Amino acid sequence: MPDRTTTEPTMASANWRIWGALSPLGLTIAVFAFVADQALKWWFLGPFDIAARQPVRVTGFLDLVLVWNYGVSYGLLARDSDLGRWALIALMAGIVAVLVVWLAGTARPLAASAFGLVIGGAAGNIADRVLYGAVADFFSFHAYGFYWYVFNLADVMIVAGVGLLLYDWWRDRRVVGAE
Repeated sequence: MPDRTTTEPTMASANWRIWGALSPLGLTIAVFAFVADQALKWWFLGPFDIAARQPVRVTGFLDLVLVWNYGVSYGLLARDSDLGRWALIALMAGIVAVLVVWLAGTARPLAASAFGLVIGGAAGNIADRVLYGAVADFFSFHAYGFYWYVFNLADVMIVAGVGLLLYDWWRDRRVVGAE
C-alpha cells in the first residue's frame, strides 16, 4: 500500500503551503463561482428588483424571495452589531484561508474542484456581508406546507463542493482499501 502522506498531505501535516500543483484549477473554479454568485445577486437586487416583486412564483415548489441572513446557516450566530458582523467576516475569511492551504496540498483534481466551489461560494457570502451587512438569499423551496431555508447560489456551490469532497474522500478510501 502506498504511503498516502507523500501524495495527499493532511491538514495535520507539516507541509503547509498556499500554492500547489492544483491550486490554479481550484482557484479558477473559485473565481467563476464567486463571479456567478455576485452577478446573480447583482441582477436580483438591481435590474430584477426582487425586493419590489417578491414573492415570484417560479413553480409550485419554488419561489423567488429576498431574505437578508445576518447569521450563518439557518440564521445561526446572527449578530446585532457591527462588531459581530466584522467578527463573522473575519471568522469566514480565516476558514477560506485554511481551505486555500488545504487546496494547495491536494493531489486530486476532483478535490481541487470541490475546494474551488467551497472557496468561491464562501467568498461570495463574505462579499455580501462586506457590501450589505448580511447575505442576500433568494431561492425558497417548499412542498406540502413545509418551507426549507431560503438560500442563494453561493450556498449551492458550498453544498456541491462539500458533497464532492465527501465523494472524493469515499472514493479514495475504497481504492486504498481494495489494494
